[in-house]
Amino acid sequence: MFIYNVTFKVSWNAHDKWLEWLRSYHIPAIMEYNSFSAHKLLKLHNLDESDGATYALQLFADSKADYNRYIELHANEVATIEQRFWGMEVFSFSTLMEIVD
Repeated sequence: MFIYNVTFKVSWNAHDKWLEWLRSYHIPAIMEYNSFSAHKLLKLHNLDESDGATYALQLFADSKADYNRYIELHANEVATIEQRFWGMEVFSFSTLMEIVD
């Protein structure tokens, strides 16, 4: 199993609206692509939060092929939508992890 992890740094100015958008629109839209079987949203702690909160969205893919399909077909569109909605209020980066044990 693979975990596509997207980390977000969200300004306090946009925080509440962004969190609602993420839960009600963004995550459901990603899950409709059928590349991921589950997801978890986590809030990171013990970080400097003076300029905003940090979250990690973990999307679970049953295979590398499922992840690759999402990246090839949908990732750019998802990033464009995020940028259009939130601009400089949200910074994100992604990593791919594989569950080993």
